Amino acid sequence: MLGIIINDMEQKEMEYLIKRELEEILMDLDDHRIDHSVKGSMYKRYETLFQMFRRVASHQECLKYMPKQTKNN
Repeated sequence: MLGIIINDMEQKEMEYLIKRELEEILMDLDDHRIDHSVKGSMYKRYETLFQMFRRVASHQECLKYMPKQTKNN
């Protein structure tokens, strides 16, 4: 496990960057033209980014980006 010390401005920047990436992945997951195997990889990335997001964002912000449960889970 690694630790990191960041100030408030850096925290807000990380939160912003991760939110934009999560939104982009969510849009791509809804695209019917993308293959299911690619979507599987994208969903794994989404889960990793969401775990990072949980460390810097408020509970209310996290609720907006909660990963949806799939039938396979």
